[in-house]
Amino acid sequence: MANVYGVDLGTCNLKVFNKHTNKIIKEKNTISIINKNQLYAYGDNAYAMYEKAPDTIQVSFPVMGGVIADYNNLQVMIQELLEKSNRGHVRGSEFIVAVPTDITEVEKKAFFDLFFKSKMKPRSVLLCDKPIADAVGLGLDVNEPTGIMVVDMGADTTEISVISLGGLVLSDLLHFGGNRLDESIISYIKKSFNLVIGQKTAMQLKEEIGSALPGREDELTVVGLDVVSGLPIKVKIDAGIVYDAMKDSLSSICNSIKMILEKTPPELSRDIIHSGIYLTGGGSRVNGLDKLFTDITNIAVNTCEDPDETVVKGLSLVVTNEKYKHLAYSLRSRIFR
Repeated sequence: MANVYGVDLGTCNLKVFNKHTNKIIKEKNTISIINKNQLYAYGDNAYAMYEKAPDTIQVSFPVMGGVIADYNNLQVMIQELLEKSNRGHVRGSEFIVAVPTDITEVEKKAFFDLFFKSKMKPRSVLLCDKPIADAVGLGLDVNEPTGIMVVDMGADTTEISVISLGGLVLSDLLHFGGNRLDESIISYIKKSFNLVIGQKTAMQLKEEIGSALPGREDELTVVGLDVVSGLPIKVKIDAGIVYDAMKDSLSSICNSIKMILEKTPPELSRDIIHSGIYLTGGGSRVNGLDKLFTDITNIAVNTCEDPDETVVKGLSLVVTNEKYKHLAYSLRSRIFR
């Protein structure tokens, strides 16, 4: 019997649900390349090389801004990952792939072809809108005539969606997420301390002492390069600095949430006020982010454990539960029409 995989191609992490083992495989969505086009390492091993590799090894992220940026290497990486995890029994499987909503048909076709035209020779490839898989993964019944609002904050994108009756009523894809917060921290610390830090250090500051609201009092010692001397130095960074660095970017997300709420039909707005806004995605782990959104909208915000896995958990239900199978669709009929 053919296996079924649910695939969430995130910018930062690649998540795959394997129906045969009923487990989620999670790896960094990172590749390292030598000789311009030869895959050297992938996943967590490649991410360990990020910002540390010599010039002969290029480390990159094959998914950027929610769309596929390096098609060939991503295809090779997925195939190797699945064959390794399932002992080579991947040919003839079925795939259900989560896709962002506000992307072009060409970009959507790239998600489809990544599997359909691969050496894995799949039996079928279906797509599922990411916000809908997200809501299903949260344990919500998207088939009901009830308004659900999901804010999925990833590494490169933030997707704000209103769902009802198994479809999208409103959706907005913002081209910034957790990585934008890291970049804000890097530029703010360079300006304030004449200190250059790396992306991983900025992420550590965001995760360990960052906050969406002022008032946190933690601090962290980081190592960076002094702009004046060019030498590495240690500097203590407090939570207030990280908050000041991130607040403008977080304010942009707040404004987009308010705009979607303003466009939402009154009956669906009533449902959202009753059930609250659902916050997911790896970027949503910033301390106090749910309280910030509540302060801005006056609506309760629901968080969850493992917010970066809700989409792939939703895909696992679409794969295994008859009630949700209609939420996945094929592009094949459009391609061969």
